[in-house]
Amino acid sequence: MAEEDEEQRYQKEMRKRVTEAMRKQQIDQQKKEILRQFLEPNAYERMMNIRVSNPELYDQLVGVIVNLVQTNRVTGKVSEAQLKSILEKVSYKKEPTIAFKHK
Repeated sequence: MAEEDEEQRYQKEMRKRVTEAMRKQQIDQQKKEILRQFLEPNAYERMMNIRVSNPELYDQLVGVIVNLVQTNRVTGKVSEAQLKSILEKVSYKKEPTIAFKHK
């Protein structure tokens, strides 16, 4: 009896994991399709490089690009130069300042 319950829990957990993995893959595929539709080939290639190197930044950029497209702020496809500009704005961090106090 205990073995059957454990097996059922295992099967349920595995189905849950497979379903979640499929859902994540589907969402990732939808993001890629949106980017392919609204980015020029060079900009798309840059986005895929960002996706590999920094997934959090990639998700942030996808959100910004989708927002720009939905609000009609971008006409035509986003070029690589425009993508670089968006990237600079998203990843801008204020440089830390060092203050020296003399005694």
